[in-house]
Amino acid sequence: MLIRRTFVLGALGLVAAAAASPAARAQAAGSNTLVVATTQVPRHFNGAVQSGMATAMPTAQIFASPLRYDENWKPQPYLAQSWEVAPDGLSVTLHLVKNVVFHDGKPVTSDDVAFSIMAIKANHPFQTMLAAVEKVDTPDPATAIIRLSHPSPSLLLAMSPALMPILPKHIYGDGQDLKTHPANLKPIGSGPFKLTEYKQGEYYTLEKFDKFFMPGRPKLDKIVVRLVSDGNAALVSMERGDVQALPFVAGVRDIDRLQKVPNIVVTDKGFAGVGPLNWLAFNTRKKPLDDVRVRQAIAYAANRDFIVSKLMGGKAAPAFGPIAPNSPLAEANVEPYKVDYAKSATLLDAAGYPKGADGSRFALTIDYIPGGDEQQRNVAEYLRSQMKRVGINLEVRAAPDFPTWAQRVSNFDFDLTMDTVYNWADPVIGVNRTYLSSNIRKGIIWSNTQQYSNPKVDELLQAAAMETSPEKRRALYSEFQKIVVQDVPIYYVNVSPYYNAFSKGLGGLPTTIWGMMSPLDEMYWETPPKT
Repeated sequence: MLIRRTFVLGALGLVAAAAASPAARAQAAGSNTLVVATTQVPRHFNGAVQSGMATAMPTAQIFASPLRYDENWKPQPYLAQSWEVAPDGLSVTLHLVKNVVFHDGKPVTSDDVAFSIMAIKANHPFQTMLAAVEKVDTPDPATAIIRLSHPSPSLLLAMSPALMPILPKHIYGDGQDLKTHPANLKPIGSGPFKLTEYKQGEYYTLEKFDKFFMPGRPKLDKIVVRLVSDGNAALVSMERGDVQALPFVAGVRDIDRLQKVPNIVVTDKGFAGVGPLNWLAFNTRKKPLDDVRVRQAIAYAANRDFIVSKLMGGKAAPAFGPIAPNSPLAEANVEPYKVDYAKSATLLDAAGYPKGADGSRFALTIDYIPGGDEQQRNVAEYLRSQMKRVGINLEVRAAPDFPTWAQRVSNFDFDLTMDTVYNWADPVIGVNRTYLSSNIRKGIIWSNTQQYSNPKVDELLQAAAMETSPEKRRALYSEFQKIVVQDVPIYYVNVSPYYNAFSKGLGGLPTTIWGMMSPLDEMYWETPPKT
C-alpha cells in the first residue's frame, strides 16, 4: 500500500481531476514540467512548525535552509556558504550567501535566520532538536552566530531543508501564531521553487524561482504535485506515465509491481535521513512485561527472519536496534534474538510463568496502527501464532482509526503494540524521545510510551547529545544500543520499506539522505516525456 494519512479523492475523482488539472495541461503542452503523485497530504507548507514527510517535501522546495546534505551524510553549503563550530562547541557561526532574496524580492539576512531558528525552537514538535540553542546573534546581515548552552553536534543535521526552513521575518514576525499563520498556506521562501497554485486536497503547483541564488538551478520549470487518496489509482497513473514521480511508496506489493514496469526506475535511496523503523513495543510497567525475561522470551519467539523474508517479500531490511542500520551511528554488534523457542520457554519458566494444564502461561493483547496492513496488522497476526508456540495467548486488538490507537498507546492502555517511528537523522532529534525517562509523557504519542526507564541509558544519551568527538560519540551510542537491545523495551523488526519511483529519462534524481525531502533543483529531463 501507499502510505497516506488524509483522504481527499476517490479513484473516480482522481481520474476526473487529472483530466482538467494543471498537471495534465502542462504535460500535454510538453513543458519542462515534473508531475508528482503522492498520498502524503500536507496540512500546510511550513516545516518550521510541522514535522513529517507530507510537509517536508514542499517545504524543501519553497524554503532554503542553512545547509543541505549529500548521500554520504556530509553537509554542503546552501544559504550558509561556510560555517564554523567554536572549539568549545558553544557556538556555530554561519556566513550567509550574499544577495539572496525571498520570492517577494526582499533580501534574506541574518535577522531572518535568527528569527527562524528561534521560531523552530519554540514551535517545532521535535523539542530536543534545538534545545541547546539559547539565542542567535546577528553582528551583520551576512553573519549569524548560534549561541548554545552546551555543545550540540546534532545541530548541523538540524539545519537540513526538511527541518530548518528559513522564514521571512517581515511576513512571519507580525505577532500571529506561527502554527496557524495564514502564510503557511501561501508561503514565501527563498528556495528554488515558489508556490503558485494550491487547490486544497487536489494539487499544488511549484514554479521555478528565476532569482534563485544557485546558478543554473532549478533545472525544471515547474513541479505539479497531485494529492491522491487512492493508492492504486496513483500506481496506475505512474504506470501509464500520467505522472513521472511517485515518492514514499511503502507497500511490498506496490514496490514489486512498479519494479516490473520497464520505463520506471524504483529506488530505496533517499530515506537514510528518515530512518523509519517498524517495531513491537512493550508496556514495561505492566505485568508480566515488567520482567525483562518475559520481554526477551517474546523476542526469541518472534522470528524476525520470517517476517522480513516472507511477510515483506524481502523488500524491507531487518532492524536490530534503536538506530537505523544505514546511520553512521548504528551498532551492528547487538543481540539479534534469532528465533529460539526453547530459550524462550526457559526464560518464561525462570520468570515464574510455567505452562498450565492447557499449555498456556498468560494472555496479552497486541495493538497496531490501522491502515498499514503489511507493516502492522499482518505482523501482529503473525506474532499471535508465534506466541502460541511458547504458551502466550496473544489477542490482536484493532482500532477503528489512528486517533483511537494513539490515545490508547499514549495513555499506556496497552500491553504490546506495533509501531513505526523515525530516527530523523540524528538520535537527538528522533531517537532520544523514545528512551529518555524524562520523556515519559502521558497523552503524548511517540514519546516514551513504553515507560522505559534506565538511569544508565539516560546518562549515555545526555552525554552523547553533547559529545563533540565523533569517535567518543559513536562509542556512547554503541553502549546505549547494546543496553536497550538487552533490556527489550522494544523488539525491532524492520526498516520500513520506503521507495521512490521515477520515469526513465529523468536525471539528477534525489538520492541524498533526504531524498524527495531535499531541494529538487538538480532534477532535469534527459529525455522529455512523450506527449
